[in-house]
Amino acid sequence: MRMHRKCHLDERLAACGKILTVADLTDKNMLRAAGVKQYLNFAEIFGNSNPVCLEIGCGKGKFVAETAKLNPNINFVACEKISNVIIDACERVVEEGLKNVYFLNCAAEVLEKYLKPRSVKSIYLNFSNPLPKEGYKRQRLTHPRFLNIYREILQTGGTIVQKTDSKDFYLFSLESYKQAGFEIKETCEDLKSNPVAGDVETEHEKLFKSQGKPIYRIVAEVK
Repeated sequence: MRMHRKCHLDERLAACGKILTVADLTDKNMLRAAGVKQYLNFAEIFGNSNPVCLEIGCGKGKFVAETAKLNPNINFVACEKISNVIIDACERVVEEGLKNVYFLNCAAEVLEKYLKPRSVKSIYLNFSNPLPKEGYKRQRLTHPRFLNIYREILQTGGTIVQKTDSKDFYLFSLESYKQAGFEIKETCEDLKSNPVAGDVETEHEKLFKSQGKPIYRIVAEVK
């Protein structure tokens, strides 16, 4: 079902301009667009030199907002390609007065346009679309073509923390990390029974747990 465009969306996005960069979509060629750099200045945005973590696919912002509250000495960049969705996250952060969260309204393919090499400590992939059909596997956010992007922006020793309810996607991701030269540091096939301290439950996670679905978790590290 197609999502209806939210009322006054452009005006609402503009009102969040201090905490939001909306991608320049003039060039539809993602590779070429990513090559034209418009790096975010973290020192200017956050007013400090604290470590930066990135969430890709932040949805309505529950995870990043609550994680930012728990970690005031870490800065968070939250990426979401759907404007209709990211506006809810932006307005939540503004309403709650959080100063350590910034948003990128862009696709993961162009992250290198905005994020400098070796500038990110950790990446969170929370319940990314598993895209189960074989023909869509290159679009999965843990396909090696995306992992190569993440490698460029992650610091040495940086991590990817992934959660999913899909066993097939979990297994696919494990293999992808190995193929891309990441080291698997942690795995869990039942997060509900093995909770991790400080790990914030997402909207999807709460729903899936209520349905009795297992939650899979991976921590992979850049070698």
